[in-house]
Amino acid sequence: MDGQRQEEQGVMSRDSEKRVVFDFDLQFTNGGGIQGQDFRLDIDGDDIADAELVDYIVRDLRLLMVGPARILNKRIIVEPHKRKTGAAGAQRVYVDLSHVIEDGLVTYPGLPAARICDYLSREHSREIYAPGTEFQIAKIEMVANTGTYLDCPSHRYEHGHDLSQIQPEAFADLDGIVIRADHRKSRAIDAGFFRDKELRGRAVLVHTGWDEYWTMPEYAVEHPYLTEDAAVYLRECGVRLVGIDSMNIDDTGSDDTRGKARPVHSILLGADILIVEHLCNLGALPDEGFAFSAIPPKVRGAGTFPVRALAKLG
Repeated sequence: MDGQRQEEQGVMSRDSEKRVVFDFDLQFTNGGGIQGQDFRLDIDGDDIADAELVDYIVRDLRLLMVGPARILNKRIIVEPHKRKTGAAGAQRVYVDLSHVIEDGLVTYPGLPAARICDYLSREHSREIYAPGTEFQIAKIEMVANTGTYLDCPSHRYEHGHDLSQIQPEAFADLDGIVIRADHRKSRAIDAGFFRDKELRGRAVLVHTGWDEYWTMPEYAVEHPYLTEDAAVYLRECGVRLVGIDSMNIDDTGSDDTRGKARPVHSILLGADILIVEHLCNLGALPDEGFAFSAIPPKVRGAGTFPVRALAKLG
């Protein structure tokens, strides 16, 4: 009976595999074109959009300068997959590691709340544009330390590079590693958490779980942080970027020695190692095997700015 049940399950699995059959006509922007008839590709679900098929063909055939494109005579059939990996329509998985910035958000106690409102409302825009046409233009007023943000050297050092001088390779598609440091077990994250790890050239993201208190009063009190010896160790290991899902990467205790020295900022930014604070959702990431990006706008004269931090899996 078990063998029969397994065979039936195997038949059901094969019957659930779908392929798309179609013709295509692609034109090139520099002249000419390419056509295909009765093309067959594996798909993961029950259907696939024409635009996804065009993207797949362009990528799979390594075509350049593709202009107008048409998918013709498309139909879905039940047929075992020919490719065991990389089926048509497969998408990269992105994990969003950024907090939402909204009107009234206070990220750091003592700094002003973000203000987001209409500069031009849709209602008023109707008085400007043709009938049936309307737009909204938002007005945003906030300090640079709002939401999930990136620090570069000029945040700490007068002559350090600002956001306009940091090259994209410093904060985009970095090989990432997550270090687990549960805040319920330790607030002070020392060098021991990073030993025996492959760190050089990577974005090191410290997962404490503190983001569960985001927007709560508790978020700013007794938060987890990196110690000075951890910063020195990370610098010596040649990391590219360090991120944390806490209120600050430094200890911000109330007394002068702990709360105002900021040794971690000083050590990392002094070595041109970027910092990302107020990350979230790090628990959704694997320890390794992802690319990390935290891309700020190209602003001259600013050393900090909100980012959309992302991890790309696979």
